[in-house]
Amino acid sequence: MKTLVVFDFDYTIVDDNSDTWVIKCVAGECLPDIVKNTYKKGRWTEYMGRVMSYIGDQKVSPDAVRSVMETIPFTDGMMELLRFIANNKNDIDCIIISDSNTVFINWILQAAGIQDSVDRIFTNPASFDKRGYLEIECYHSHSCRQCPVNICKKKVLTDFLAEKSKGNEEYQRIFYVGDGGNDFCPSNSLKSVDVVFPRKGFTLERLLSRQSAQQEEDSLKPKVIGWTSGIEILNELKSSLQL
Repeated sequence: MKTLVVFDFDYTIVDDNSDTWVIKCVAGECLPDIVKNTYKKGRWTEYMGRVMSYIGDQKVSPDAVRSVMETIPFTDGMMELLRFIANNKNDIDCIIISDSNTVFINWILQAAGIQDSVDRIFTNPASFDKRGYLEIECYHSHSCRQCPVNICKKKVLTDFLAEKSKGNEEYQRIFYVGDGGNDFCPSNSLKSVDVVFPRKGFTLERLLSRQSAQQEEDSLKPKVIGWTSGIEILNELKSSLQL
């Protein structure tokens, strides 16, 4: 059986937030208050739709947006980790579950030449309309009260695993790599044979630490390994696969 590696994207694969990086497209690299003040908690995707509408109003072309997005930095060690995954597809499946959007993620992966590392991307659908404005849709609807209204990563992951199971495909273990609060929900769906990799100093690490302190010592839960570089995850993956 293969190992499944699940990645978040922002502040995990890349070392910034792709949704805020795009603001570098506009003059002064900042948004006016009339746009910024429209954000409502839990409705980030809708807010990003308004941000991209503003960017379109500033006559920023899709090519100019792409040029900016391709400059976002990768997190230390992630390129090496993703190249290793690409070279070991007989043993590893890899998916991204992100609250970014399809256009940004595909552009960034393609520019780095690592799109072949990733088997599937689950994120908010996006496309350019006839005016050249980027339109972003919510990924799905769900009933989870912990997650943003547009995506529950636990539901995405469990649906993916169920789909694989129908095809008689099971994974030996799952490695989940993330940083944020919306990575906490899917982390709780994992088994004791799986591993959660929270980025050190970020929200997911704090939430898992707090949960661990409240749980019984013998409760079944995935192993937790904090990370600062993709190389640490790469070494754990090599050890797990005995490579």
